[in-house]
Amino acid sequence: MKGFKNTSAVIPVKYHLLFWLGYFIFNVVRWGSYFNDYWYSIKSNLVEFPLHIIVVYINIYWLIPYLIVKTKYKKYFIGLALLLAGLYVVRTGLNYVLVTQNIWPEAEGVQEAFTFNHIVAVVLGEIYVITLATVIKLIHDWIYELNRSRDLQKVQLQMELDLLKSQIQPHFFFNTLNNLYALTLSKSNVAPSVVLKLSDIMQYVLYEVKEPLIKLFNEVNYVQNYLDLERLRYGDRIDCSIAIIGTIENVSTPPLLFLPFIENCFKHGAYGDEPMKVVISFKNINDGFLYFKVENSCLEKDQVSSREGIGIQNVTRRLELLFKNNFELTYQIVNDTYCVRLKIPV
Repeated sequence: MKGFKNTSAVIPVKYHLLFWLGYFIFNVVRWGSYFNDYWYSIKSNLVEFPLHIIVVYINIYWLIPYLIVKTKYKKYFIGLALLLAGLYVVRTGLNYVLVTQNIWPEAEGVQEAFTFNHIVAVVLGEIYVITLATVIKLIHDWIYELNRSRDLQKVQLQMELDLLKSQIQPHFFFNTLNNLYALTLSKSNVAPSVVLKLSDIMQYVLYEVKEPLIKLFNEVNYVQNYLDLERLRYGDRIDCSIAIIGTIENVSTPPLLFLPFIENCFKHGAYGDEPMKVVISFKNINDGFLYFKVENSCLEKDQVSSREGIGIQNVTRRLELLFKNNFELTYQIVNDTYCVRLKIPV
């Protein structure tokens, strides 16, 4: 399973530089065009932009995390007000000393600093910068958390799928070892063949089904090995067949998806010395779905509800996790024949 990649929600430095460079150029062109004096616009923005950057980052990386996130709203607004007050004093002083003594050229006539209207104009302009940068940062964090949440959900889904798959494998081996034990007690000559088939199956389960999808052709071979084991166990009392309808060479499916249904045929369909017939089919008609069907002869007392053991419960849960509502699974008994039909997307 591919683990969740834990990355920080820090915006790379190059994007900070691109933002402030782009915003600086925009402001220079905007105010240079407004005053028809680009040299004045460059000088005033060179004075103001370091202050913009300091105020924005104090708000984003200190005031919001330590006050807003902790619901200390009153302290946040007090802190922001003090920050803006300090900015106003420093910005006004630097502009007066380094740029122009006409402290507010946008207004009509000569304006003085520290008047109500000038304070409001400077503060509103700074709030605009703070809001723009903060919104960008919050959107970035929201997208990061959204992707992180999705990645965590995928990891949790894969963990649950792996757990369900791991539960199915011991269940199968437990049944097969019981069969082998019965054969060794009776000193059956087919016991060595069972060991070889079991070895092939273990190799498939332990080494070949680690990927989320495998070739259907390999899964069919796996089912065939299982049927060979059951034939060795039951002999002539079992009549098994697999039909392939359409092409399956390019079809991939989740591993170990079909065997629990086939196991149930032998678990619930074989009674004493009664003969049993098992018919399995895989159909691909190029409509975007794979159709799986397994039928076995059964007695009237064999009810549908009695077949829902750990294997079927697990595979049903896996289907829900993998395909949500985009699959169909039905159980039916008709004329002493138990039939399972499964339709999944491919």
